[in-house]
Amino acid sequence: MLHEQRKVAKIITELTMFFLAIGADTIQSGIEKKGEEGTITLRANYSPDNEEKLEDLEKCLNEQRNDGIEDIYWELAGSGNYGETSQLMLVGLMIDKAEINIEDGFVNLKLYKKFGWE
Repeated sequence: MLHEQRKVAKIITELTMFFLAIGADTIQSGIEKKGEEGTITLRANYSPDNEEKLEDLEKCLNEQRNDGIEDIYWELAGSGNYGETSQLMLVGLMIDKAEINIEDGFVNLKLYKKFGWE
């Protein structure tokens, strides 16, 4: 059970560090658990100079989930240079679905994941 909770914490850490690296000074995150289904939300602003990095974020978070890769490499999330595409791809492989909405200088993320801790 603790294993799954650590994965969620790594996802939030990686995304928080990504937004700090692109100039965010306002970041809010949350976790909502309903049975084995969960939602991770994050809202952050960013520096307009780094707007092109949001394209990488969207591409990486919409990778198809891969349980095999997740089980082997999840501990690496948050261990590289923050904002690296490879770190974001790992997050994308750990989630089931991502919704990304960019407006008025803010990014709103809604990530869906089967948590597996009951």
